[in-house]
Amino acid sequence: MKHFADEWVREWCHDNGWTDLIVERCSYWAFPPGAVMPEPIPSRVLKLIKFEKGLTKDEILWSTAAVLVVAIAAILTYWLQSPLPILLAFAFSAVTVAKLEVEYY
Repeated sequence: MKHFADEWVREWCHDNGWTDLIVERCSYWAFPPGAVMPEPIPSRVLKLIKFEKGLTKDEILWSTAAVLVVAIAAILTYWLQSPLPILLAFAFSAVTVAKLEVEYY
């Protein structure tokens, strides 16, 4: 899951003089001012971007899906009088929360 929109990182690079942004899976590299080798965008910068911009569209979609699955599972659990729907919703929510975890390198 992408935790940063490429536009956010490009905007930061443009504002701070970094050039030629390279997006490799979930890591971002660019040429700092006056450098001849690309370097990873510092993790403190990525944390600041995330704090300022919030959630991406993917994160909003997954979060909304998890809430809807839990709500439907709660209704089904009551209606069927079986814990299986809420168990499956818990598993889906656990995977969603794990995917939402941002790892800064």
